Amino acid sequence: MSPQPLILHAHATGPNPIKIAEALEFLGVPYEVKMWDFGDDPQKGVKGAAFLALNENGRVPALEDPNTGVVSWESGACMAYLLRVYDKANKLGPRGSSEQDKVDFDKWNMFLLTTLGPMTGQTNWYRHYNPTKNDDALKRYVEQTERCYSVLEGQLKKTLAESIIPGGVTAVDLQFEPWFAGISLDPYPSVAKWLSNMAGLPEVIKAYKRISEAPKP
Repeated sequence: MSPQPLILHAHATGPNPIKIAEALEFLGVPYEVKMWDFGDDPQKGVKGAAFLALNENGRVPALEDPNTGVVSWESGACMAYLLRVYDKANKLGPRGSSEQDKVDFDKWNMFLLTTLGPMTGQTNWYRHYNPTKNDDALKRYVEQTERCYSVLEGQLKKTLAESIIPGGVTAVDLQFEPWFAGISLDPYPSVAKWLSNMAGLPEVIKAYKRISEAPKP
């Protein structure tokens, strides 16, 4: 029996849902995209009752799996679930079986989820959305974002910008890929080259297309 499509809950902007769509494409797992608004409409908003019943935090992505009955949210948790349940061939997991291979996979994932992602998000918030101009806060987050980019630049030099972890594209690359917006990559040529390579992958192209063409709420 063919598996039922998973349901990826998303909205039209923001970097986190797309990384899960990319993983689903790489793994060949059927899925549907359900779009939500940012607001508190009871049926259409991420702060409304219908969505909060899936994700108490009121953020996307959330991922429903009708094949197992599991609902996950937070992009890192969604990604980990897909790897455990649907990546038996280890297409997107660590490139080796040693403890160091596993730690390298985890540490770069954690660097994105706890540091580069939040710093980039705060940079974009203070640059584009904060209702009161705050140059001190913007300066801090830009500096921290650039520091993170420098760390990633050093790592990608080691791999000739082919992937963040040596040995090919993994879930780590998918976690990072959607996060580069608003900061010049001129000082980070390896990051720019890697990002260009990622943008040309068929699975990445398909994921962006699925999100952009999903029916609006």
